Amino acid sequence: MINSPVKRAILLMNLGSPDSTEAPDVKRYLTEFLMDGRVIDYPWLFRKILVQGIIVPTRTENSAEAYRTIWTKDGSPLIHLTRQLQELLQPLVDEPVEIAMRYGNPSVEWAFDRLLSRVPQLEEVIAVPLYPHYAMASYETAVEYAREIYKKKGYKFRLRFIKPFYNDPGYLHALSELIRPYLERDYDQILFSYHGIPARHIKKTDPTHQHCLSSSDCCDIPSMAHGRCYRHQCFATTKEVVQRLGIPEGKYSNSFQSRLGKGWLEPFTDVRLEQMPKEGIRKLLILCPAFVSDCLETLEEIAMRGRETFIAAGGVEYEMIPCLNVEPLWVQTLAGWARDIREGKEEMILEQSKSYV
Repeated sequence: MINSPVKRAILLMNLGSPDSTEAPDVKRYLTEFLMDGRVIDYPWLFRKILVQGIIVPTRTENSAEAYRTIWTKDGSPLIHLTRQLQELLQPLVDEPVEIAMRYGNPSVEWAFDRLLSRVPQLEEVIAVPLYPHYAMASYETAVEYAREIYKKKGYKFRLRFIKPFYNDPGYLHALSELIRPYLERDYDQILFSYHGIPARHIKKTDPTHQHCLSSSDCCDIPSMAHGRCYRHQCFATTKEVVQRLGIPEGKYSNSFQSRLGKGWLEPFTDVRLEQMPKEGIRKLLILCPAFVSDCLETLEEIAMRGRETFIAAGGVEYEMIPCLNVEPLWVQTLAGWARDIREGKEEMILEQSKSYV
């Protein structure tokens, strides 16, 4: 007897954006985002006082203004780009594809229900958190939130997740080929700017409880901790990309952006952008590999404010390399994962996740 194919669907999961740039929508979005215990990992009452009593009231209007600088006729760039990714992926795969955001809309519950309406006898959903690297505040929260909704609503289909893909050959090839044309230009250095996280998050997700941040070279020392270490995975992505592209030592570096307070991973991108011109680095290429879709942190923080900082410090040329967005090789990589799953090559599938909250 020939087994019938599994009735499967694909869910692309991204971070999210406010519904609009109006203050009430931005306030709602910031509150949902910052009240996440995997983003600000303080006790609930303290987090509530901090977020709803201090951060959101003082930051809403500034955040709304920042979103206005990147908003398009199609709305949020991140959501629009994720929808475009869905539309380009759909013709290449047999499974129906939907999108969902960890915060805001479209919600995970909406996406699950939408998939069920398209495939009433749905047996399995493969969720793809669009985060290359593992972190509590990105990959883990997306996975655990989807699981929470899944259990709460009592869905009957099986739910599985793609692992962080920081070292996946398809992802690395797509990222490297995106960068390659920019290297033909005259530049002094290329800066890999990853999203920052608190150092305590690195220690929390260390299953050995003793490896991560125990020494300056801990990311180079083999350890099971690397499977959950954001810092190691970021450095690994850079290492693989520069090897593929033949970028020599001294022509590239890493940094971490979007810091909030003390104790975050260093070096800080904004500080490096001020320092680099004084070190003779006056022509800079910069990219943000922690994101696969351009968003507030890339378009406003790096492309706009980062440029201002670098030029004001004496820089001459500054160019941000966009995220993968809807690059054909990236779309083909996603399609390849779907094909591998259909063929039983499930090395990328994550059967279980662990919460560190």
